Amino acid sequence: MLGALILIDIQEGFDDPFWGTRNNPDAEANAARLLTHWRAQNAPVFHIQHLSTTPDSPLNPDGGLVALKSMVSPREGETVMAKNVNSGFIGTDLEKMLRKHGVERITICGLTTPHCVSTTTRMAANLGFDVTLVHDACAAFTGNADSAWRDGPAPSAEDIHTAALDQLNGEFATVVPTDQVLA
Repeated sequence: MLGALILIDIQEGFDDPFWGTRNNPDAEANAARLLTHWRAQNAPVFHIQHLSTTPDSPLNPDGGLVALKSMVSPREGETVMAKNVNSGFIGTDLEKMLRKHGVERITICGLTTPHCVSTTTRMAANLGFDVTLVHDACAAFTGNADSAWRDGPAPSAEDIHTAALDQLNGEFATVVPTDQVLA
């Protein structure tokens, strides 16, 4: 069984320079490929949308950039859940809806790898779901890393992305590329 696809925070606000440089410019295109596949299989799809409570965040509803990107925009009947914390499970009915659909396996992609993707992945595994995390349908930003707490250079967006995936693979998820999921 395919299970459910969860697309996390693939929103216009992440195009804002506020976030710094990013890795994986193909993340959204790969997420769109996954979404097309799930739709073709008539499998459950859940869109998660971050509505920040931080006033100057590009993801704050007052900033106007909270819309989901057009290449992954939801269709009628697909669930959209708004959140204002990192986890897609906190303050939403995500777990309840997954259980209602009898979902045991989930596939996750989205933005950003070390934050909302990581937190949602960890919670999904802790709740007992079998999680696949699609690494090339996720991305990270340099603006997310505050290395002021230590000596040394700031990590690159790719370093941040890879480190987050390394921490998730095995214990919380199986990390795979889009092509493997679609095969």
